[in-house]
Amino acid sequence: MDRDETRGVGRGLGGRRDFLKAAAVAAAGTLPGRTEAFGSRAPDIQEEVDAFLNEHVARWLPLETKAGQAAWEASTDVSEAHTAAQVTANQAVNQVVGAPEVIEKVARFLGEKDRLTELQVRQLEKVRLRAAEAPGTLPDVVKARVQAEADQSARQDGFVYTLKKSDGSAENPSANRIDQVLLTSKDLEERKAYWETSKEIGAPLREGLLKLRDLRNQVARGLGFADFFELQVADYGMGVDEMIGLCDRIVADVRPLYAQLHTWAKHQLAKRYGVDAPPGAIPAHWLSNRWGQNWPGFVEGVDMDAPFKGKPPEFITEQAERFYTSLGFAKLPPSFWTKSDLYPADPASGRKKNSHASAWHVDLDHDVRSLMSIEPDNQWFDTAHHELGHIYYFLSYSTPKVPPLLRQGANRAFHEGVGDLIGLAAGQRPYLKQVGLLAPEAEAAPASTFLLSSALEGSSIVFLPWAAGVMTRFERDFYAGKIADDSLNAGWWERVGKYQGIAPPGERPETLCDAATKTHINDDPGQYYDYAIGTVLKFQLHDHIAREILKQDPRECNYYGNAKVGAFLRSILELGATRDWNAVLREATGEGLTARPLVAYFEPLQEWLEAENKGRASGWPEDPGKS
Repeated sequence: MDRDETRGVGRGLGGRRDFLKAAAVAAAGTLPGRTEAFGSRAPDIQEEVDAFLNEHVARWLPLETKAGQAAWEASTDVSEAHTAAQVTANQAVNQVVGAPEVIEKVARFLGEKDRLTELQVRQLEKVRLRAAEAPGTLPDVVKARVQAEADQSARQDGFVYTLKKSDGSAENPSANRIDQVLLTSKDLEERKAYWETSKEIGAPLREGLLKLRDLRNQVARGLGFADFFELQVADYGMGVDEMIGLCDRIVADVRPLYAQLHTWAKHQLAKRYGVDAPPGAIPAHWLSNRWGQNWPGFVEGVDMDAPFKGKPPEFITEQAERFYTSLGFAKLPPSFWTKSDLYPADPASGRKKNSHASAWHVDLDHDVRSLMSIEPDNQWFDTAHHELGHIYYFLSYSTPKVPPLLRQGANRAFHEGVGDLIGLAAGQRPYLKQVGLLAPEAEAAPASTFLLSSALEGSSIVFLPWAAGVMTRFERDFYAGKIADDSLNAGWWERVGKYQGIAPPGERPETLCDAATKTHINDDPGQYYDYAIGTVLKFQLHDHIAREILKQDPRECNYYGNAKVGAFLRSILELGATRDWNAVLREATGEGLTARPLVAYFEPLQEWLEAENKGRASGWPEDPGKS
């Protein structure tokens, strides 16, 4: 699931994948994959394409690496100087990747794609999409967008929350503090105060988001896309209607179980707070996540944090690395440990950092880093395993066999799916027991307890209506102009109510912008369906690993120390984007993308919930699946 500020989201690539990092970088060198089977003209145009790519790369790679380093500085030490340096570095990159001659040559080459190799065509498509992010045919618009992106990130990363207390004093809670209150407090007034404080950040981001929408759309339309959302979807080789249809099917597939979870959770929360359960939607401040995208802290009686008490934060990342090396992956490069920013910034230092967990591939080689704020608990244990999934994906395809333009996931969702897959594996009881992190009460708990926890807390059932429903529909409509500028909050909560069955605790005026409180809306735009598809992909890969490789129950299995699991994963990761993602998935699992394994995984939970909810009304007024 996305690595949001409650887990430290994005999950960049792993959580912070802005337009300057969206496309892969090429590197100089001879490109593999030449074929002579295209007639007399084929060798000439293939040689011309190779020469173009190599020349393009030689100019671009040093600038892109410098821009990646500047973006890292701007995220790990927020300041005006670092923001300015990021803008300057990005503008230099854009002058190369979006140059008019690049756009012209790529269009000409793709016009004769039947004469080119598959690898050449795939690389040219990546160049085209990257150029569309910063076309030199619109230099003023591109420059304005770079500045606006940087300004918005600086506002977001440097924002200080302020909670006004009833005695007149004020508190400046961190994101982690807000999340802790929402996770543990049983005082509804306190919960409401902290929830409302968490939404303050939307107001100063509102105008910047509207400006960014217009600039992003102008850039996309410069290369023939209807809007920015369509440009982002093009990376999948799909149109907008196809993507929305895919997301709608995902929501429909999990809707029966989500409705049962919604009903059960509403009554459990009402009991916890000593109030009556509402007849329809769940009040947003009742939930333990600021956006209701997952619902941690529900399953009582099993303290998954207990085994981590007293352990140093460093243990979390070190154990995550041990998980991968047990599968046959190499140890992380020493530079990972020296260049990453893994722990909370010391408040006394005055340094501000982005609190969104992410993984970075700065040079498309071995400069890999992670940005986290690790605390010794179970959620950060899962997050660290997830983020290292991105890191090991980076390292697996950073080899001479993969043209650097194709050094990315088979599609963007593959990165999220692999990270989430390892997060799922990290929560399996046999693994936790083997490494001494399973409390006795957790070991003795019924299987339904862990299925309930997975459905509520991970990127699975509760997460999908948010990812495939709310976020995808809001951004599609936002960029298509279907949500009026003076109705951003109304449009946001309409979709939250429809897909999640969640309602705000009070009026949300249009001076605010609750959509903008989600970091992806600002700096990882138009791509949230990646997480939904990645979630479905996670269960599909996990089902194959458990049943076909380990010969174990998918709900109680252990990857740790199994070289065959590592070999299976590497067979996918090392391909990068050299193959069509549908073909890669079919060859790996025997079928195309399907939610069947996900639904099957939770079948025992569905039966348990139906028994628990007997006699209770299910659904909410806007529920799209309610008859």
